[in-house]
This record gives sequence, C-alpha cells and structure tokens, in this order.
Amino acid sequence: MTDATAPTGAPPALDPASIVRSKEYLSALVLAALLGIPISVVAYGFLALAGWFQTYLFDDLPTGLFDGAAPAWWPVPWLALCGLLVALTISRLPGTAGHSPALGFQTGTGPALGRDLPGIIIAALATLGLGAVLGPEAPLIAIGGGLGALAVRLVKRDAPPMAVTIMASAGSFAAVSTLLGSPLLGAFLIMEAAGIAGATLSLVALPGLLASGIGALVFVGMNAWTGLGTFSLALPSVPPGLAPTIPSILWAVPVGILGALLAWAIRWVALSVRPHVHRNRVPVTVVLGVLIGLCATAFQVITGHPFTQVLFSGQDALPELVADAAGYSLGVLLLLGLFKGIAYGLSLSAFRGGPVFPAMFIGAALGIAVSGLPGMELAAAIGTGIGAMCCAMLRLPLTSVLLATLLMGADGLTITPQVVVAVVVSFVVTAVLPTPGPPQPAGPHDPAAAGSSGEPSSPSAGAHRSVEAD
Repeated sequence: MTDATAPTGAPPALDPASIVRSKEYLSALVLAALLGIPISVVAYGFLALAGWFQTYLFDDLPTGLFDGAAPAWWPVPWLALCGLLVALTISRLPGTAGHSPALGFQTGTGPALGRDLPGIIIAALATLGLGAVLGPEAPLIAIGGGLGALAVRLVKRDAPPMAVTIMASAGSFAAVSTLLGSPLLGAFLIMEAAGIAGATLSLVALPGLLASGIGALVFVGMNAWTGLGTFSLALPSVPPGLAPTIPSILWAVPVGILGALLAWAIRWVALSVRPHVHRNRVPVTVVLGVLIGLCATAFQVITGHPFTQVLFSGQDALPELVADAAGYSLGVLLLLGLFKGIAYGLSLSAFRGGPVFPAMFIGAALGIAVSGLPGMELAAAIGTGIGAMCCAMLRLPLTSVLLATLLMGADGLTITPQVVVAVVVSFVVTAVLPTPGPPQPAGPHDPAAAGSSGEPSSPSAGAHRSVEAD
C-alpha cells in the first residue's frame, strides 16, 4: 500500500479553503478593503501631480513666455534637470528609488521599505513630469506595495511574512486599479509578473482584487470631485475591427518578428548605456536627459509634429495617434518610432518608471505603419503591433494579449486571433535572440540574492538576470 503521508520535515501543504475560512484571513480581507481607499487616493494624487507638471512645464509656461507653441529646443533644459534630480535622488536618498526599468519588472524582492518610499516618489515624479519616456505603473506598484506593507507593520510589528505579502499585493492592486483601463488588467499584470500561481494565487488574489475594486471606485469619486480626469488608459476613437482573414493572420507573423527585433534594439541601448550610468551616475544621467530632449527636438524640426509625441510615457498621446492614424505618412511614423525608441532606451537605462506605456505607443506606431499592407486592416495592425511590442519588452504574453485587445474596446475580441499570433511569435523570437548588451554591473543591492526586506528572492524570468547596482 502506498504511503500518502508527507515526508518527515516537509512543509505542510497549503489548504486554501481552511485559510479562507479563518478569522485571520477574513480580517485581512477587511484590512485590504480599508487600505484600498487611502492608497488609491495617494495613487490618484501622484498621477495628478505628475500630469500637472507635464501640462504646466510643456504647455502653460511656454505659451505664456512665447505667445504660442513651445520652441523645438524647449525640452532640452527640462530633461537635463530631470536627469540631475533623478540621479541625485538615487544616489543620495535611502534605497535606490525603485528598480531599474532596464531590467523589466522586478519580482520576488519583497515590498519597498517605508524609508525608501520618498526616493521612489521623487524620482518617479521627476521622470514622469519632466519628460523622460517611461510610464507610471512600476512606481505605483512599488508605492502601493510599500504602503500596504508599512500599514501591516505599523498595526502589528511581528506580522507573519504571508500577511505582509498579502497586504503589499493588495496595496499594489489598489494603486494601479484603473491605470490600464480595467482593475482586472492591472491585477493580471501584477500576478503574471510575480509568477503567482496555485494555492498562493487564490490567497493573494482575493484581497488584491477587493482592494483593486475599491481603488477603482475611489478613482471615479476623485475624478467627480476634482475634475482632473480618471488617468485611465482609453481610446475614445478606435478603428472598426473586421473579421479575421488569412492575410491578416499571416501578416501578424512579421509584425511579431518586427516587434521583437525593435524591442531587442531598445533593450540593447538601455543595457549598453547602463554600466556607464553606474560609473558616473550624475553627469551621465544629465547627458542622457539632454540626448532625450534632443531626440524630441529633432523630431519636431524634421516633421513639424510636436515634440511631446516623443516625450513622456505615450499614454496621453496614444489616443491622438490612433484617431489621426490616416494623417501620418510612413516617413513620419518611422521617424517617430526611431526617436521614441532611442529616447525610450535611454530612459530605461537611468531613470525611474515603468516600461508598459512607451511599448504600447511604439507598438501602435508600428501597427499603423504596416496597416497599408494588402489584406491588413487598421484595427488588427494596431492590436498586433501593441501586443508584439509589449510581449517583447515585458515578456508577459498573457498580459500583452489582454493589453492589446481590451484597449480596442468592443472590437478587441474580433482581432484577438491576430494579436495572439503576433504575441506568440514575438515571445518565441525574443527567447531565441541573445541577451542584448554587456553583462550588467554587480553591486550591494542585488535583487537576485535578497529583496529589500532581506528575504530570499524568487528567480526571475529569463536566463540572464542582471544585478541591480543602484
């Protein structure tokens, strides 16, 4: 007869049903719901402040000074200041102002410590508000997770690690509740990036989803109260999705390949420049800021289109790009992809922010550029471009499919087959390509060895795990 008992010394298997029925877990659900309110308010305020900086510095201020649109050189001094502020924050304040976005989403390193949160907020606000090409999702995840963990430790200093993990996850869920257009999509991004599965998925997801739903309501309420906006990614005008055809399915293959190759080049720029940043952080980051500003200036001088299309995350510029797709020539789209890609790679190497939105913007530009191919209609082209670029940059195929299809609204389901093909091809090509850039510098802050809380880290996706030396 087979012995079904567990080996001596083996950890007991998790029983989700009994844990969910426990008083402690029910208390965690209540705490997650309560934490979702203040953390969502903080996230909303963070996004509102970053948006105010962008509007004032790149719209209101130059309009008042020059009685019209900002001159083409306007971004250069602000990007230099951005580099200076981010570099000083990383080098002078506790922590590393968050993870380097050049390494993708960092998981398994534990939530940010309370003392690290000011550096994360300052560096992210400087990055987002002064024009670097990164998004707000990674800082929001770090801020939400750090606040959630801090709240648990303040309530109970000897709280078990599982409780801290659950509340940190709930804080992250609440912080990005509507940023990507849907609470479910933000939650899915966090869970796939963290590799949460099995019994742990149920235990962590329930408080997180609850906090995310509460956060979505808070964002709606704050918008109604302040009128500042929902800060949720959406396309008010989308091209109609047509039924999949054999040509559109076949074209998804080269789009997936192009997305993977373009993302590889962007990551090569980021990882090649990053060692120089570590050797001389302040001067090199300032120079990188100037180069990003010059990319935006060159784009406006050459094409006549505003430099803001090259700067920032692309979240606000994406709806305009899609709505006016017919107004962009192939040459302008190629230059937009070139300058945005260079600025994106340079921003990844030294600044602080997330990689999602710039990848979506560049992917949409790629899709519009190939939409004129025989048998390739615009909606499928945009969806496949976004899916391919996001998958290659994030290496999260399921999230990439959802990002591309949900963004297209009701017609997203129609183009799902093409998006899936492009994402799968992009994922395979990315896995086959060699790791871009030289080996990354090692330092005292090694997330592969220990997290910010000193707990062992889980392995990261990808064979070449770079070491965070910030």
